[in-house]
Amino acid sequence: MDTKGLSRRKFINTAAFAGAAILLNPRLSLGLSAQDDKIKKLIAKVIGIDTHNHMDMPFNHEEFKPQHYDLANELAVSGLTTFCMTFCVDRPKLTHEGEAYERFLLTLDEQDQLLEADNLKRALHFADLKNARKKNKQIVIQAVEGAHFTEGKIERIKVAYDRGLRVFGLMHDEQSTPPVGDIYTEKPQFGGLTQLGTDIIKECNRLGILVDLAHCNNEAIDSALDLSTKPMLISHTGLNTRLGTNERMAKMMMPRLISKEQAKKFANAGGVIGVWTHLADTPLAYAENIRALVDVVGSEHVCIGTDSKMAIASNSNDKFGKKTNQSWEDTNKGFLYIVAEALLKSGFSEKEILQIAGENFCRIFNKATAV
Repeated sequence: MDTKGLSRRKFINTAAFAGAAILLNPRLSLGLSAQDDKIKKLIAKVIGIDTHNHMDMPFNHEEFKPQHYDLANELAVSGLTTFCMTFCVDRPKLTHEGEAYERFLLTLDEQDQLLEADNLKRALHFADLKNARKKNKQIVIQAVEGAHFTEGKIERIKVAYDRGLRVFGLMHDEQSTPPVGDIYTEKPQFGGLTQLGTDIIKECNRLGILVDLAHCNNEAIDSALDLSTKPMLISHTGLNTRLGTNERMAKMMMPRLISKEQAKKFANAGGVIGVWTHLADTPLAYAENIRALVDVVGSEHVCIGTDSKMAIASNSNDKFGKKTNQSWEDTNKGFLYIVAEALLKSGFSEKEILQIAGENFCRIFNKATAV
């Protein structure tokens, strides 16, 4: 803007009008190109991580064979170095004993094939993430959501570890059999964690698996904090004061959100909390949701956990969940480039962006997986 000849008052008023226009139409603020040097240099400095991203496979292997997932390309376009390649086994509903473990092993087999086809590897330790970033390559972190596959058998966690699992989401929407603790969308009945839940956390600590407490209610989180010897993750949530503009969505998501008090407690124990893209209609709204949580716990305890899908099968008719690189309408840039732009425009410093985009997760991943 040419300010020559403008009075100070007129210039301030003009600038305020421009800022208001951006707030009214956040898409106007995303004028920077993904090729912009500042953004590119920023992304190049960080191990960009989405700490909760679904990679769902069919439980019938014959259905998997003809499918194609453009995972390597989607991940490269996103600007992320890695994502927690998460799957669950409790959808559709489990019907008989042994089925959860069958689904678990089948999905790992299919993901082995997918990664081999896309020339991608799993990160087993922090050194693998650093090496991938140094070589400007993508890598994945294997994650599961829910303890259903254990079916009460602790020794299966070692099987999972040997297959490359490094993030263990203790709970999901459906209760496991036997139960591991109280889910935040169900009526409390266990006073936090069951003995199985306690044993799983101890085994994850022993082996070197990062525990994810998303879907746990406050009592279960508190029990885990008293128990765990390693820092933990809540991979996908948001502050319960940030409900967005969709009343129906807000009502559905409210039980899944975290209070300021619980967020502080978790952060004080060294934990990191992921902010999902739900309840944010624009990149700037997402940046403001991140800001709200940062204002409560500090930038060193916040990360990105979209709860989206990096790649969807070419013949999929999935109507649920958005592709990560299409998290918002009218955007044609990789996910992390869009988010970095929005964070910069929302007043975040480069240091804060580097922390949120990956450094915070790397810190607890390193501590959790070191044995």
